[in-house]
Amino acid sequence: MKSLSIIGLTILACVIYGIIHDQVTVRLCLEYFTVFHAPMFETLNPTLLGIGWGILATWWVGLILGIPLAVFARAGKMPKRTAAQLIRPITILMLSSACFAIMAGTVGFIAALNGWIWMVEPWVSRVPSEHHIPFLVCYWTHNASYIAGFVGGITVMAIVWRGRLLELQRGKQEQT
Repeated sequence: MKSLSIIGLTILACVIYGIIHDQVTVRLCLEYFTVFHAPMFETLNPTLLGIGWGILATWWVGLILGIPLAVFARAGKMPKRTAAQLIRPITILMLSSACFAIMAGTVGFIAALNGWIWMVEPWVSRVPSEHHIPFLVCYWTHNASYIAGFVGGITVMAIVWRGRLLELQRGKQEQT
């Protein structure tokens, strides 16, 4: 059951992150959600799109993060970690992903503004030209979030495992 609570925590954290992230990016470029993605929602309401896509695009990331994190936190004879003990590292991961997304969006904006990157077909003809730069900002921001989440997730797993090993070693030293 404690492993399931870790998986649930990661899913919840990713979904909350996704909804907040998409509430911002849907307002930058609605077409990123209505043209670039498959039509999943029959609305153009940015709030509803942000919530819908925020959930749909991130719950599975939380599952993919949560299962191995639960193993790294609970497996073996080392001191185990609970979901409550993982709130801080998962929160740091989400905040780090947000910072990385903001930096990538800024780089994408500068690159698009200077013509260093541009949209290609079929998107260039489907998105109004005045929305090309915001579209590219959203693209860079979203991809950065996934990359940061992947790399950061592996880092959190390594930190949790290392912390458990160190705690086990300290316990053995105290016994001698």
